[in-house]
Amino acid sequence: MFKIRTLNNISRNGLDRLPANLYSVANDIADPDAILVRSADLHGKPPATSIKAVARAGAGVNNIPVAEFSERGVPVFNAPGANANAVKELVVAGMLIAARNLDSALAFVGGLNGGDDLHHKVEAEKKRFVGSELSGKTLGVVGLGAIGVKVANAARALGMRVLGFDPHMTVDGAWALSSEVTRAGSLNELYAASDYITFHVPLNDATRGVFGAAALEVVRPGTVVLNFAREGIVDQSVLEKGLASGRIGRYVTDFPNADLVGNARVIGLPHLGASTGEAEENCAVMVVDQLREFLENGNVHNAVNFPNTRMARAGKARLCIANRNRPNMIGQLSHVLGEAGVNIAQMHNASRGDLAYTLIDLDSDPTPGLLAAIGRIDGILSVRAIAS
Repeated sequence: MFKIRTLNNISRNGLDRLPANLYSVANDIADPDAILVRSADLHGKPPATSIKAVARAGAGVNNIPVAEFSERGVPVFNAPGANANAVKELVVAGMLIAARNLDSALAFVGGLNGGDDLHHKVEAEKKRFVGSELSGKTLGVVGLGAIGVKVANAARALGMRVLGFDPHMTVDGAWALSSEVTRAGSLNELYAASDYITFHVPLNDATRGVFGAAALEVVRPGTVVLNFAREGIVDQSVLEKGLASGRIGRYVTDFPNADLVGNARVIGLPHLGASTGEAEENCAVMVVDQLREFLENGNVHNAVNFPNTRMARAGKARLCIANRNRPNMIGQLSHVLGEAGVNIAQMHNASRGDLAYTLIDLDSDPTPGLLAAIGRIDGILSVRAIAS
């Protein structure tokens, strides 16, 4: 019986995929094998030593101390692309709000008292909210993952010219991207050529403040900047300077900032990117399936810290080993197994940066002493056995 602790409300469609005969699920369960989380912050909270995996029902993992879990050999799963359509639609909505001044127009109508002269007031004042059409404008998309590709394709369908920039684009992303999207050779090229700029990259050391002072020097006056990725992607001081000067015509963001609330050029939304019933269900279903596959079979898919590793089951038992990516780790594992007289039925090893993950199917059940011997190998982060 696996024990799962939930730290937020997880979609029932996801939880229902955990069979009651194999899983016990609760928000206060002791010594959990895994954690299911959405937005709860795990930083500064020492996790139970029993935890074998963390599954985040969403894409970003900023609320999870990934490095700490990595040191313990604990994979952190997420759901990339599960909320892509929801975010795409919100980005398109953000562009339309900015282009047609819909925020100001809605506030104007909401402030009217009605009466017989309502029609006259509307007709007399509508010229204040004259906007522009998206068709024919240029959208720059920074980051062409699952969300960025959908945004780029949607913009093309609206008649926009689209520039894309992503030096780490995957083959799957390339297949899904419209052939009519133009590749930008650099960020500055994209910034200089775009009427609208949207970001769809994770927040890390490489992307923090990626829209900074250099970007502000090359953008067109009145450029609309959309940030539905993470707040730190856009440098705050540069943003304020650009809004004040008019270099940034509008800033549309899913991450409201106290310093910008009330700024007429800012359209702030309360982090609605993945806030649809469909997205929540998709995320929950995806991470639950990944979590089950890991707990029951040791396979890893969509972990942010360990490589994708999958192997069909064979033999009597499976060893699941997380380790540092060092030379001779496989040799040391084979030596320990050989010394114990245990035969390897099949093996699969994969690495990702400084970390690696190994699946080994054995022709016999491992003893506690064998598992302990493997755990003593320098560089082994975690080891567990799964019976057939």
